[in-house]
Amino acid sequence: MTFPIETVRGDFPALALTDGGRRRIYLDNPAGTQVPRAVADAVARCLLETNANLGGFFRTTLAAGDVVDAAHDAMADFLGASSAEEIIIGANMTTLTYHMSRTLGWGWNPSDEIIVTRMDHEGNVSPWLQLAEDRGLTVHFLPFDTVSWQVEEDALSALLSERTRLVALNYASNLTGSINRVKALTARAKAVGAIVYVDAVQFAPHGLVDVQDLGCDFLACSAYKFFGPHLGILWGRRALIDTLVPYKLRCSSNALPERFELGTPQIELMAGLSAAIGYFEALGARAGADGSRRDRIAAAFAASIAYENRLAARLIEGLSAIGGLTIHGITDPARIGARVPTVSFTVEGVAPDEIVRALADENIFVWSGHNYAWEIVHQLGIAADRGVVRIGIAHYNTAAEIEETIESVTRIVGMLREHRG
Repeated sequence: MTFPIETVRGDFPALALTDGGRRRIYLDNPAGTQVPRAVADAVARCLLETNANLGGFFRTTLAAGDVVDAAHDAMADFLGASSAEEIIIGANMTTLTYHMSRTLGWGWNPSDEIIVTRMDHEGNVSPWLQLAEDRGLTVHFLPFDTVSWQVEEDALSALLSERTRLVALNYASNLTGSINRVKALTARAKAVGAIVYVDAVQFAPHGLVDVQDLGCDFLACSAYKFFGPHLGILWGRRALIDTLVPYKLRCSSNALPERFELGTPQIELMAGLSAAIGYFEALGARAGADGSRRDRIAAAFAASIAYENRLAARLIEGLSAIGGLTIHGITDPARIGARVPTVSFTVEGVAPDEIVRALADENIFVWSGHNYAWEIVHQLGIAADRGVVRIGIAHYNTAAEIEETIESVTRIVGMLREHRG
């Protein structure tokens, strides 16, 4: 099918905004996407019509409870969970990971070991490092391969032992864009009885997650990366989370998932979360799917992945033609399916923030810096205080925007070099 880009863009009011008559090009998507009108409307409607705390008997508190339940149900379908009770919703992925790390590590001992990768966002590294410091655990760092740009199964196996308690993995890198073979990596870790905790924040906007198929124990993602509000979501395998005793208030609920969701929930944002999943359903229906919600979500991703991959391939091709520019990640067109459309690069002799500032002057929104991919920049020998230029495509970007961005980067790099003389 032809991807309905104009219809898609019509769903996102921010894409029509201008500044002094100048269009905006949103390529800052790895840090957070724009939202459909339906998401903003759902948040506003919740605040205006069902604004109450939970647990009472009157109309608005009952309606608020329905909002919370609907969000958990929607995320269960989005991630392929077996039950909404496996879905924990909180402030963000990092906060949820800190909380769960302390819950999991309560009984671990100095003879125990954990593995973290050099490919992860720091949100899936620091919580485990600090837990290790608190409990006296041994930490092993798992590097990624700079030929495949992925974490290799054999490299993981070399670090595993019967003392390994947890392996923290990422599904896709927020800097290189590479997608890891999480199912295969998980199988290696589970063979020694380790818990597997997956950061899918960067993958979830660009691919269908199936937690049952992956075989992991936990998987985290962030709604604001897939067209929703600022919330984090953590899936936990029921057989495991049912055995855990979290840090919580004495008088708060012991039910699942409530015992892991501390304090009053962001009810209005949960309304927006359900609407974001509804957006995927609607996109899938446009692609011709008419089955379950999960079926429509899958169809939405099938359509958007094919579209995004074409844009990413063209972006990589155009950037690769610039002399002295190095893309840090997969560039082979035959492997475009092994990455998400996040492309990071450096240019010899030019600071990343100079390029990004010049692009901002042209109303092209991209990022510079390490982007919390702290271990990646160190493994690659990139100065953390400089980092990279990061361009991130979403399914609402256009081929014309990519062409304009390639032209701008090419021209800006040339101007900066000429200025240096």
